[in-house]
Amino acid sequence: MNATILNGGLAGDLFVDRLQDLLLAELATAGYQPAAWTLREEKISYCLGCFECWTKTPGLCRIDDAGRLVSASVINSHLVIYLSPVTFGGYSSELKKAVDRSICLLSPFFTHVDGEVHHQRRYDRYPALLGVGILPHRHVEQEQIFSTLISRNAINMHSPQHASVVVTRDLDEPALQAVLRPALSVQEAIHP
Repeated sequence: MNATILNGGLAGDLFVDRLQDLLLAELATAGYQPAAWTLREEKISYCLGCFECWTKTPGLCRIDDAGRLVSASVINSHLVIYLSPVTFGGYSSELKKAVDRSICLLSPFFTHVDGEVHHQRRYDRYPALLGVGILPHRHVEQEQIFSTLISRNAINMHSPQHASVVVTRDLDEPALQAVLRPALSVQEAIHP
């Protein structure tokens, strides 16, 4: 099974990178072939909103940069992890760019999902989604917003399963592992 981590940590954020390393080790132990994208180190342009990835080159963004490779890694995974500092309940700017560029993984046509209008699938299979947010300290409102954002993105990306956790920067490695291990089980409902 393949897993992709999209590390949205900003420059100098060693805690996010440490968390990425913990996730890579946990995924490998669980039998995944994990890949990690430290997004700040990649050239990923902002989405132009041109919709050529829907009409002119279906499934392929017109911008020839690492955004194409990240989207390919996402759709070829069984589990995708959005790893990000929580910013006003949302993603970091680095993760937001990658999420926006993944619009090519969807069809421009619409369907109803639980009474709402969403894009149709372009592919037969989509990955489970796990959001791992990082805050300096507990903040219930931001944690709820982050969880809702993950849930909404999971609907948009046709993820068969999703979950989210928020950790604080004061946690040591054993405490982080205790939070992350159960969260990684989101994918077990699909591939035990």
